[in-house]
Amino acid sequence: MKRALMMLLACCGFAAQAEPDFSAADRIVEELRLDAHIPGMVYGVVIDGKLVHVAGFGVQDIVSNRPVTPDSLFRIASMTKAFTALTILQQRDLGRLSLDEPAEKYVPELQSWPYPTSDSPKIRVRDLLSHVAGFVTDDPWGDRQTPLPEADFTALLKAGVPFTRAPQTGFEYSNLGYALLGRIISNVSRKPFEESISRTLLEPLGMSSSGFVADAAPAERRSLGYRWEDDQWRPEPALGPGAFGAMGGLQTSARDYAKWVAFLLSAWPPRDGPELGPVKRSTVRELAQGLNFPALRKRPGRSGDEACRQAAAYGMGFYVAVDCDLGLTLSHGGGYPGFGSRVLLLPERGVGIFAFANRTYAGPSPAVWDVALALDKAGILPPPRSVQPGPALLDGYRAAGEIFRAGAIEAAGDRLAMNVLLDHDSRHWSQMLGKVRAESGDCDTGSPLSAEGSLSGSFTWTCAHGRVRGEIEMAPTSPPRLQSLELEPVKP
Repeated sequence: MKRALMMLLACCGFAAQAEPDFSAADRIVEELRLDAHIPGMVYGVVIDGKLVHVAGFGVQDIVSNRPVTPDSLFRIASMTKAFTALTILQQRDLGRLSLDEPAEKYVPELQSWPYPTSDSPKIRVRDLLSHVAGFVTDDPWGDRQTPLPEADFTALLKAGVPFTRAPQTGFEYSNLGYALLGRIISNVSRKPFEESISRTLLEPLGMSSSGFVADAAPAERRSLGYRWEDDQWRPEPALGPGAFGAMGGLQTSARDYAKWVAFLLSAWPPRDGPELGPVKRSTVRELAQGLNFPALRKRPGRSGDEACRQAAAYGMGFYVAVDCDLGLTLSHGGGYPGFGSRVLLLPERGVGIFAFANRTYAGPSPAVWDVALALDKAGILPPPRSVQPGPALLDGYRAAGEIFRAGAIEAAGDRLAMNVLLDHDSRHWSQMLGKVRAESGDCDTGSPLSAEGSLSGSFTWTCAHGRVRGEIEMAPTSPPRLQSLELEPVKP
């Protein structure tokens, strides 16, 4: 049947599209598994809402040697934080909390806390989301707190915790902060945070295999955690559910997690149309907003030393960075006794890549980034989605062509904003336009416009003697009028 279809397409002039080749990406993941002494791994690639590729390597456990499959269950550790963050935002949408209220309004045990300085602001819910509450980084300690009973967590909060700095003065990753967010969810929703997260996100998304009680899942699907010690794998005791689960307690499969990735990516770009997910698209996009403590960092992976540095900051449950090759990225890892994980989202392309492993702090981050770059180089990843120009910008672009052809700014008529002839008088505009025309000759002013937003964009005209590059901006008036036009011959 497939061969007949291919022959039909060929005879009728249709080019058959080859299936994407993920073999190079598979090798990247398998090489990491071998080199890092990881019993089992799985990774997936989501493009335009579909799990287009998923592959498992190694075994779920070293006793039964059950192979890893797309349905194998892994603890994803701190990749849980995005679920917690989005549930907090949904509780805000429901009117149950405010991000800018002091956290002590929702967790009374915080009301008696001594702050590090007399001028310290109270910790806000927003500060907990973006790790700027002033707590010390607590990965080794925090990971072991997952099964802490709720009563013991209450006692810890009543006793108070030390600060490493005043709140809102810098970023420092805190599992304690996300455990507090879990307590806030429980208090404002009047349900355990696990139940609220499940009802808000897991159940509506059809993530039926995912949950916070690892042992409740079928044993034959669970990946067991190991650490590599003394040149051998040693089992890591499974951590049960508890008060710190909101920072890292979720267990899921690649097939389930792909549904979460597809849902998050569906929030981009902003658009008209019905809301089809369990949380509003605009709310999902808030996960990319941080509290502006940016840092330069190397890109993870093999290309890190050669690639340009990323400008990165923590949003809400995700690190947000701009990469010179991949564009806007949202990423997060998970390190846990027995497990390691990483997710990378490219919202402007509709792409998500993730990996799970069953070795303590396995760190698949370099492999995930390398996979993204390999797939991009191979042409498998779609390009960034283009921004569509608004009607006013298109009208302004037509005016720019009329100005150039006439050699006079007045050719735009009433489409000019009031600043244009104040910035440069008519004589200056005529001189500038004449100089460009003398160097370039007549130009094709109908070339496509590349929009940077609904009211600004750039273009390149092909001319008799070279090319002209230009930029255009419309004013924030009603109706929008042309406020800026720049034209310059392209230099070799």
